[in-house]
Amino acid sequence: MTNRIAVYLGLAILAAITAVYVLSGTENFLFLAKKFLELLEWVAFWR
Repeated sequence: MTNRIAVYLGLAILAAITAVYVLSGTENFLFLAKKFLELLEWVAFWR
């Protein structure tokens, strides 16, 4: 992964987090954060 792709990916993730926070509040953000951590564990298991 090049630095340019990493920067764009990071900006996209920050934009998505900001959109979830602004549009639906903190309750949904915490739910999505927990699900994302579960996904990371699942992906790490298959790696």
